[in-house]
Amino acid sequence: MEHIEYDLLYKVNSPADLKRLGLEQLPQYCRELRQYIIEECSKNPGHLASSLGTVELTVALHYVYDTPYDKLVWDVGHQAYAHKIITERRDLFPTNRKMGGISGFPRMAESEYDSFGAGHSSTSISAAYGLAKAAELQGIDNHVVAVIGDGAMTGGLAFEGLNNAGEKKKGKLLVIFNDNEMAIDEATGALDSYLARMSTSRFYNGFKRGLWRILAHVPPVLRFCQKVGNAIKQGMLQNSNLFESLNFRYFGQLDGHDVKELVRMLRALKDINEPKLLHIITTKGKGYTPAEDNQAVWHAPGRFNPETGERIPSPTSAARYQDVFGETLLELARTDEKIVGVTPAMPSGCSLNIMMQQMPDRCFDVGIAEGHAVTFSAGLAAGGMHPVCNIYSSFMQRAYDNIIHDVALQNLPVTFCVDRGGLVGEDGATHHGVFDMAYFACVPNMTVAAPMDESELRNMLYTAVNTPSPYAIRYPRGCGVGAAWRGEPFEAIPVGRGRKLHDGEDVALLSIGTMGHFASEALQRIEAEGRATVAHYDLRFVKPLDETLLHEVGKRFKKIITIEDGVLRGGVGEAVVKWFSDNGYKPQVRTLGINDTFVEHGTPAELYAMCGYDADGVERAIREML
Repeated sequence: MEHIEYDLLYKVNSPADLKRLGLEQLPQYCRELRQYIIEECSKNPGHLASSLGTVELTVALHYVYDTPYDKLVWDVGHQAYAHKIITERRDLFPTNRKMGGISGFPRMAESEYDSFGAGHSSTSISAAYGLAKAAELQGIDNHVVAVIGDGAMTGGLAFEGLNNAGEKKKGKLLVIFNDNEMAIDEATGALDSYLARMSTSRFYNGFKRGLWRILAHVPPVLRFCQKVGNAIKQGMLQNSNLFESLNFRYFGQLDGHDVKELVRMLRALKDINEPKLLHIITTKGKGYTPAEDNQAVWHAPGRFNPETGERIPSPTSAARYQDVFGETLLELARTDEKIVGVTPAMPSGCSLNIMMQQMPDRCFDVGIAEGHAVTFSAGLAAGGMHPVCNIYSSFMQRAYDNIIHDVALQNLPVTFCVDRGGLVGEDGATHHGVFDMAYFACVPNMTVAAPMDESELRNMLYTAVNTPSPYAIRYPRGCGVGAAWRGEPFEAIPVGRGRKLHDGEDVALLSIGTMGHFASEALQRIEAEGRATVAHYDLRFVKPLDETLLHEVGKRFKKIITIEDGVLRGGVGEAVVKWFSDNGYKPQVRTLGINDTFVEHGTPAELYAMCGYDADGVERAIREML
């Protein structure tokens, strides 16, 4: 990477400072801003490639619009690093995603410039239309801009928003479609093909861009052309495009990296008092060759050398849980032709790409459409297949009705692999997978399991694809503990069967999933003192609970601690307490997990400690109970 001097970067602390730059200075400022993002993300990892692709757009938006009076709504909030730097947070950017620092996503509580929070995709158009309608009802004469990209236009909510907003023929709502042909992985589906075909209408698009550039300097003629524009459009294109069919005036396609052209276009669009959509073409990872060449990897590359592009690997040698899933699924699919894989735009994120490379006809990337992924899986199951649907825990929330109505109610054999279960770390509250055990466990016909290590994940997946009913397996982000699993023979795990890992007399620990390792470490510290012994049981199943195991615990122990990486309300500990009460046992039970609050961002270790169920927290709970 060629280093340039920061002549303008530190002169811009706010959008007001940005407006003091001349139009000819903006390309230089964009180059400096892009370099700053690269340098900071190399030391403090984050979502790099998406934000590199929106540098010029962000500069143009803040240069033209009067933010925060005018509202910018970001979709897929990891596009917004340049926005944060421009809006009075440049000096805070090194704290991005760190505990106590700024969030990696737009957040209303963080800045008045963040008009709406966004960690999940496809929300911007609906939220922006709400903001625009609220302004209209209150007599506020401002502009509202929604920036949607990184595959988010494939989400159904985006079209619900377009459909509703297009009904009103007047208003200052602008949707900017940042088209980079990518989500995390390459965009798929009919919409992507349609957008590619739109670029073939180059005569119309080029004619309109040139005409608008000229007429922007002649407002009366511009207004006249606005009135007859639809007739001209129909004559040249024969049929209006998808967006214009939804009553959005369409403008595009525009080079999203030409900041001066973006400024000119945005200034012209401000005068159009009706819903409009600007279609820009950008490159994810723009301006940094390694990110442009491998956009999926550089979506969130971790630490790297900014000069060479060499990524700095994690020191652990254990396999990632997602790779245990991916390799195991491929192995199972080779022995059972009915097994298929489904994911909503996350093949590399969940490692379904391992099977996809070998069996592309049996793997389906359905785009950013979690509800469709679940109901599509239900249809596959109803047709005689056994789908394995892999969705991140926090994204699975978006498909909850589909899980209940389309899968569980019909008792269909869909296996849900719930990746990123529990506290995920630096992505924060929008991405923590802390609700899944509670929201799955209350659904009839559903089996819910959580492995303690890689071997258990492998065997639970083997068990699930041989179970003729809905089955959810939740596992965390990151690496395992080094348990042997590759090449090991499969072992079916009886549904609802836990196990005793360590015997003791004074306190019983009941853990679920990978939190069992914290429990094991804590009891070893206690027993090393020789004053008490602690029993440890791995429940393995959130639902059904192992009643034989619980009867043993209820009869033997008066002091019990449950440990889970999820919410306590409706969680495993609460279910265990209810079971003891229903069966006449009256032990003292301490539940460790997440209280009724949203957990902020930080490293997983920091967050486990803050929530009180890391090894130190478990040890502390044991001592207090003793």
